[in-house]
Amino acid sequence: MAPITGTTGAPHARILGVGAYRPARIVPNSEVVDAIDSSDEWIQQRSGIRTRRWAGPEESVQMMSVEASRIAIERAGLDVGQIDCIVVATVSHLLQTPAVATAIAHELGTDGAAAFDISAACSGFCHGIALASDIVRAGSARHVLVVGVERLTDILDLTDRGTAFIFADGAGAAVVGPSDTPGIGPVVWGSDGEKFDLIRQREDWRDVVGSDTQPGSGVMPHLTMQGNPVFRWASFAMAKIGQQALDAAGVSLDELDVFVPHQANMRIIDAMARSMKLPESVRIARDVADQGNTSAASVPLALDRMMAEGEARSGDTALLIAFGAGLSYAAQVVTVP
Repeated sequence: MAPITGTTGAPHARILGVGAYRPARIVPNSEVVDAIDSSDEWIQQRSGIRTRRWAGPEESVQMMSVEASRIAIERAGLDVGQIDCIVVATVSHLLQTPAVATAIAHELGTDGAAAFDISAACSGFCHGIALASDIVRAGSARHVLVVGVERLTDILDLTDRGTAFIFADGAGAAVVGPSDTPGIGPVVWGSDGEKFDLIRQREDWRDVVGSDTQPGSGVMPHLTMQGNPVFRWASFAMAKIGQQALDAAGVSLDELDVFVPHQANMRIIDAMARSMKLPESVRIARDVADQGNTSAASVPLALDRMMAEGEARSGDTALLIAFGAGLSYAAQVVTVP
């Protein structure tokens, strides 16, 4: 048997820079209420959402990803050529293949970076950060770009009272690179496939193509969600996962500065904070109020806003946690770049 040479990576990894892209169009509740027979008051009581961002025709998954990525790379103090791997978390890139990550790598001008997509719904960005940390520490790449991006309005039924007012579009990105000290804690992740049907694509693609609806008609599968069961599961199960991530990183609640949960809705965010008994000193991301739920993009968008507004400062200790269709989830403690 021939000996195989292994690789040696960095001792630790950290987030070097974060970037975001928010679509230009701001959609208030007044624009969605008629189609779902609702009201601004009902939407705010149920979700805490006042406005959301919806992408225009030119704001594609690729375009939004590239814009967010350029900002993240610049803030990381790197040249594009130093990015040697790209991981894109999304469920709304509508080509089954090829991965949109490869097109993003090309448009950015990377030097043939490895590029692939992952599908873990709303928890996709946290999955991507975990992968990036492992990749850097294993030596498979030195600088990994992680993108969370969604254009959910392409797969949204605007007459669905359970989803039309919740979901939105946008992109967030983070560069993960080597560090002499730990900047990304161990990931706590998993899934609960017994609840597979709580959040899902309504129809199978084969059912649409094989029906009277012809390809190219603009009719396609849409997202559906059973809101009450998801609320009950996320509000309490995810608090336990958050505590496990803190324990794995050796961080106490009193040492935590920032909490950046998936921006599902305000009620879930508040319920998780109560269940975890977060101290009043912990600053909590509430980007959902003006951005809506952007699935895989929600955590980086929320972190970027907190950094821009001074609520998350360089060196702060932050807990990232996300959950979504599957039901999949992931959480880790990170140092704010």
